[in-house]
Amino acid sequence: MSDVLDIPKAKWREDEEIQIFNDAVASFFDKELKPHVEGWREAGMVPRDVWTKAGEMGLLLPSAPEEYGGAGGDFRHDAVIIEQLELQGIAGFGIGLHNAIVAPYIIHYGSEDQKKRLLPKLATGELVCAIAMTEPGTGSDLQNIKTTAIKEGNQYVINGSKTFITNGQTANLVLVCAKTDPSKGAKGISIMMVETDEVEGFERGRNLKKIGQPAADTSELFFNDVKVPASALLGPEEGQGFIQLMQQLPQERHIIGIQGIGMIERALKETIAYVKQRKAFGGTIMDFQNTQFKLAECKTEATVAKVFVEHCTELLLKGELDAATASMSKYWISDLQCKIIDECLQLHGGWGYMDEYPIGQMYQDARVQRIYGGANEVMKMLIARTL
Repeated sequence: MSDVLDIPKAKWREDEEIQIFNDAVASFFDKELKPHVEGWREAGMVPRDVWTKAGEMGLLLPSAPEEYGGAGGDFRHDAVIIEQLELQGIAGFGIGLHNAIVAPYIIHYGSEDQKKRLLPKLATGELVCAIAMTEPGTGSDLQNIKTTAIKEGNQYVINGSKTFITNGQTANLVLVCAKTDPSKGAKGISIMMVETDEVEGFERGRNLKKIGQPAADTSELFFNDVKVPASALLGPEEGQGFIQLMQQLPQERHIIGIQGIGMIERALKETIAYVKQRKAFGGTIMDFQNTQFKLAECKTEATVAKVFVEHCTELLLKGELDAATASMSKYWISDLQCKIIDECLQLHGGWGYMDEYPIGQMYQDARVQRIYGGANEVMKMLIARTL
């Protein structure tokens, strides 16, 4: 049973190995990461050696095949890591993106040579990855990206700029969405794998100052005549990038749902503890019927959300999570996350508005969930197509 939400354990969690893994991840995060989170928030990024430590613990690429240096697990292991990050308040460590969003592109579409060369380095933390989709003038509308990768002989020359790139200051393997044939629209998009330490003309811009998730290094990236070998193309031929993105986005969007429910559970746990000890008008805040009713509403909505998230995870594990249902997970949970955290902050009174309180940090960190991975308005458009 969850310690805040009284729902039975989901079927995908029943395997004893998953429970052991969950406990190991929880212990590692609690002892090795949690004490440093405040410092990371102030510094604006997670130190590079944390990635190496995570690799040593087997927490990088847990669902990649063992033959490529991974742990040979599946999405259950990724889900556990993503959930524990939120339950323990380690917002900003881009391990979920590295493991469950970017690496799957190489696993699914990379050549044997690409997989053998790159995945073991991602599993140790020697390489940290990012995916560069968004541009200064293009967000959810990926078909209109302006970055180009034009073939010249046995290499590609990349020109363009990207922004809002998670792991942007740290990543030394960036999957760049670019037009290999600008005349073909979506059919002209390809994904190029750029090893940033090996090329010239690549520049990192600012580590962007955000209103939330300050420990996440979110950056501008610039490509000025960056030359990469022809073997940097992901997939057997040009023009497959948009299809590759569309096939992988349901998992990315459901991950945002998992992050959302993890933070919701933490918010409720923190708030229930707070209102039970905070005194006012001769009793505790919890003694007020308004508090009880507000938390009853939050618990009910969170329970419904948790059941749905677990259902979507089951579908994903069976290969049955379609784009519309993943969009529901992303949009509905992130909207609810912001709503519940706002209610929880209100119950903290003035202390809730203080950055030193976890609920204040969650309030800041939650807001972007409704934007990245495709704005929630775009999710509704995708759902509407099924009507």
